[in-house]
Amino acid sequence: MRNGKVTQSILNRSVLKPIRNKENKKSAAVGTDCAFCMTSNGDYVLTSSCPVSLNTVNKAAYAITGAANNLYAMGASSVDMITLTVMLSQDAEEDELKSIMRNAAEAAALHNTSIYGGHTEVTDGSIRTTVVATAIAHVTAEDICMPGRVQPGDGIIVTKWVGIEGTAMLAQNKREELISRYPAPFIDEGLNLYNYMSINSEAAVAIKSGVSAMHDVSGSGIFAALWEMAEGANVGLEVNLKEIPIRQETIEICEYFELNPYEMLSGGSLLIASSKPETVVEALHQNGIPAQIIGKFVEGKGRIIYNEEESRYLDKPVMDEIHKVL
Repeated sequence: MRNGKVTQSILNRSVLKPIRNKENKKSAAVGTDCAFCMTSNGDYVLTSSCPVSLNTVNKAAYAITGAANNLYAMGASSVDMITLTVMLSQDAEEDELKSIMRNAAEAAALHNTSIYGGHTEVTDGSIRTTVVATAIAHVTAEDICMPGRVQPGDGIIVTKWVGIEGTAMLAQNKREELISRYPAPFIDEGLNLYNYMSINSEAAVAIKSGVSAMHDVSGSGIFAALWEMAEGANVGLEVNLKEIPIRQETIEICEYFELNPYEMLSGGSLLIASSKPETVVEALHQNGIPAQIIGKFVEGKGRIIYNEEESRYLDKPVMDEIHKVL
């Protein structure tokens, strides 16, 4: 199978079908950012796991932020706890483990939570160390932002910029190669995009402003997130490619490595569906959060990307472009 997330067909056929039942049908579904269940008092427990096996430094920070972002996209205002699983390759040294755990503790603190436990082992089944973060939160019934509530006519909003997670990774791990072509300060700006990785603030503002649903833009980029959100709600969409916000650092770095930035890791960007998109964007701007309306959801199953005079149908999610480099 390909690197990265399994295809939607495999997910439905071999992962969701065996576990799906009346209680978790909505929890385990395409376009759902995290698992959830209702408690006895009518509130919800949310949980999300995010693995990072890429050949990158700061794996724990990316894993923790990715797991936390999934909770924020469903209405969590904070993270109750983190657990961490570290699967070390056989050639790993203890210093690597210490570095992972220091990085993990710092990342958890940024989300105002702690690491409460987990699992650590050395395995001969992995050529790379893999870190898996699991985040847990509680959300009231009033605050939860359920997936699949998108309606035809809802506007599509993207916060900040797409591709910033992949850009930060590449700028950090391929810095020496990149500065042979670009000025060092330019590449450092790409690395600094990591500081925009959390979506906590924009999720909180968006929920108060009126949203139908939200989706964390992460693996396989904005194109995958758009497909997943539409598929989960059984609707179509129309998106203007030129309106999708993207940083110049992302464009240049992706051009250097011949990557498609719209199919690359985009943690830090939030996809929002709203019946009043202008109101949501205005609220985000008032809170200093960049946001852009890029299109709308429509009746039917057609998912179309417009690029000036050209148009094409959005394909099913493909392997994340970052795997070509890291």
